[in-house]
Amino acid sequence: MTETPPYQDAPGSPRYLPIAEHGLIGDLRTVALVGSNGTIDWYCCPSFDSPSVFASILDAERGGCFELAATVPARTKQFYFPDTNVLITRFFVEDGVGEVQDFMPVTEQCAEADRHRLIRRVLCVRGTVPFRVRVAPRFDYGAAPHTLSMLGDTAIFASPELALSLTSTVALESDGLDARADFKLSEGEAAVFALDRVGDAVAPRGCARTEAESEFEATVCYWRRWLHQSRYRGRWREMVHRSALTLKLLTYAPTGAIVAAPTTSLPEQLGGERNWDYRYVWMRDAAFCVYALLRLGFSGEAKAFMNFLTTHISPGDGSASGPLQIMYGIDGRTDLPERELGHLEGHQGSAPVRVGNAAADQLQLDIYGALIDSIYLYDKWAEPISSDQWDDVCQLVEWVCDHWDQPDEGVWETRGGRKNFLYSRLMCWVAIERAIRLANRRGLPADHRRWRTSRDAIYRRIMDRGWSPVRHAFVQHEDGEVLDASVLMMPLAKFIAPTDPKWLSTLDALTDDLVSDSLVYRYDPQASPDGLRGDEGTFSICSFWYVETLARAGRLDEARLAFEKMLTYANHLGLFAEEIGRTGEQQGNFPQAFTHLSLISAAFNLDRALG
Repeated sequence: MTETPPYQDAPGSPRYLPIAEHGLIGDLRTVALVGSNGTIDWYCCPSFDSPSVFASILDAERGGCFELAATVPARTKQFYFPDTNVLITRFFVEDGVGEVQDFMPVTEQCAEADRHRLIRRVLCVRGTVPFRVRVAPRFDYGAAPHTLSMLGDTAIFASPELALSLTSTVALESDGLDARADFKLSEGEAAVFALDRVGDAVAPRGCARTEAESEFEATVCYWRRWLHQSRYRGRWREMVHRSALTLKLLTYAPTGAIVAAPTTSLPEQLGGERNWDYRYVWMRDAAFCVYALLRLGFSGEAKAFMNFLTTHISPGDGSASGPLQIMYGIDGRTDLPERELGHLEGHQGSAPVRVGNAAADQLQLDIYGALIDSIYLYDKWAEPISSDQWDDVCQLVEWVCDHWDQPDEGVWETRGGRKNFLYSRLMCWVAIERAIRLANRRGLPADHRRWRTSRDAIYRRIMDRGWSPVRHAFVQHEDGEVLDASVLMMPLAKFIAPTDPKWLSTLDALTDDLVSDSLVYRYDPQASPDGLRGDEGTFSICSFWYVETLARAGRLDEARLAFEKMLTYANHLGLFAEEIGRTGEQQGNFPQAFTHLSLISAAFNLDRALG
């Protein structure tokens, strides 16, 4: 099947690749999405949350792209070079086979790190293959003008805020504001394209074939050396390791932050308005990040993320609603104003396109439990926290004791008004309970009487008002009847025994109402209006929570089947977006850290339960 890039208008050709038809490369500061047709259609420079350079995934005409493909009808296949984040896209044509090796070298040298070099190495491995390349940047989400200067074998794209250089081993020519080339390779021949950020102390520099080969080998060695730290030897090693490699790609090395996803505004429903910017750090990811990284043996990454939490985030940095925000910038900044980019049509016409995230100002009480649980886990499995960190924990616990009994926007960041969500109560309980455990184990000073009183009050409140005698289940919010998949965290957080009769009844109710072929919906937006139009797909993190709760309940055959089914919904590279649509398509921002974190947790615990 021939893939036609978005900039072509051939009759019947798709203007957009599906979300799942992409792979991810990166340099631990930013990433690029590479389509299965060879087109880079998402790239922000110099960091995850910078304005885009290529964004044709959000607007096929105005977004910009880096197209590299065979010029004749071709079938394509895409895979990762084993145990790495080096992406290979292969083109099978009538007269031969060619491939594009896409990668971004990872380096700690400041000048080279600031270059953010993106290398596209093209090889002909059989016969002959004709290729074309078209580099069409559109700076600042397609809103900023730029100029193109051709200097020998180098093209310089310059906008008011950013300049990029494109060097090539084949002759480039200008095409308006874009650069392009047509070339043919025979078996054993190669061509190299390198896109660099230039300016200040970073000057344009070519990338010869020998240098590209050396960088390829160095990048492969880096990723394999990193992955070698993994202690996981379970049944689903390939999927777990791909999830780990993906999480590493979503790490911002200068601070240790891990973004929720590297994209913005990929729709949860085509044509819907549930389009959000996920290029930030969510507090609720904290415990899951530390848990998954430490379980696999990546203590360095867990330490870096913990340093981000304790160095860049202070209990005094929050908004008027509390000492913490629910999310932060990758540099720890608190100001994340949300705006809509009306000039972009959105993925497959799914407007609006948003940058920034207004949910940063919401009250979500669950984040305190997530953060303190991560600190507890790190202290238990990695290294003892400092006295200053304990002082911060005490400050947060005191705040939770004073404020747990109030409505909030909840874990799903609904925009339909505050409610007394069970999950928020649950995680407030976690915040206090983990702090008590930590104080007891380390002999740290704490107001034990007050903390125990608040912890027990939350427990009684959940059991009394979070349980529905009508549904025979724990429900979304107090005194309601709506089911919500977030309650799957109750046994995972050790609030209730996984075999408690009330929990098993809840699990059966969730299975009947929210589960479809192992896939789990968060809740029914018709029964519980969330202030937004349209429907959504099943939530992949909930599906992996479901697997883990089944395993902990001893229903191992069901858990294993549900897990194996979930793996079939991954894309061709083992990557997951936030949601799965009705016919199995990936929806929402891609790939999502939370989903891959929950995959690791489910795989680890299910494998252990199976023995």
